[in-house]
Amino acid sequence: MSMPIALAIFDIDGVVRDVSGSYRRAIADTVEHFTQGHYRPTPTDIDQLKSEGIWNNDWKASQELIHRHGQVSDRTYNTDYKAIITYFQERYRGTGDDPKQWTGYITQEPVLMSAQYLAKLAHEGIPSAFFSGATRGSANYILQQRIGLSDPILIAMADAPSKPDPTGLYMTIKQLEATVPSGLPVLYAGDTVADMATIKAAQTHCPERLWLGVGVLPPHVQADVIYRDRYSKTLQEAGADLVLNHVEQLTPEKIQALIQSQND
Repeated sequence: MSMPIALAIFDIDGVVRDVSGSYRRAIADTVEHFTQGHYRPTPTDIDQLKSEGIWNNDWKASQELIHRHGQVSDRTYNTDYKAIITYFQERYRGTGDDPKQWTGYITQEPVLMSAQYLAKLAHEGIPSAFFSGATRGSANYILQQRIGLSDPILIAMADAPSKPDPTGLYMTIKQLEATVPSGLPVLYAGDTVADMATIKAAQTHCPERLWLGVGVLPPHVQADVIYRDRYSKTLQEAGADLVLNHVEQLTPEKIQALIQSQND
């Protein structure tokens, strides 16, 4: 391994795995169920909600969409949070707690990152970790069972406050710095406004360190050029220093160039 030059931390949903047919489908299913079939949010509806930067938790996002539709339609719907979580998880994960027995949408998620890519980063002096609003079970399902990583560093939903609070990012960095020098530049790659707001909050709180936000366009926004460009602009306006179509375009060379451009 080369001398460490930076830390790369990745969000999971929309970056490491394509959740357009799983998490987002589960949101739509849940909202449709709890609005008694009156409203099924489109991918654009969900993106618009998430562009507000505070709906990183998909259970809360589902609850909010149900609540808002009730307001505009003048109807009263059940928005019990525990009931929403139960229904959502049955669609997304399936029944049961054993990941080997899951049958829900999670089993169909396309993988967007390889173990070889992470190994290349590490070889070039860029150790990596994960900070995600996903549950630990679903995050480890993709990282360990699908990608094949062994005991990855992960801060998940129950470990830290929701983004854009940067606490979870700091916790991830602390674990990485158990084996590398402290104070290295930090890159955080994510696909939402909340992800970019997280890295900006860290920059505000700890300006002595170099913080870099990398926006990754989720697959579902790339089918339409106008939508893709608008989504990219939204990430840039939220603080992204760089926006990519695919996470593995964040090569060691691109990371080095990005750090150099900020230091010039």
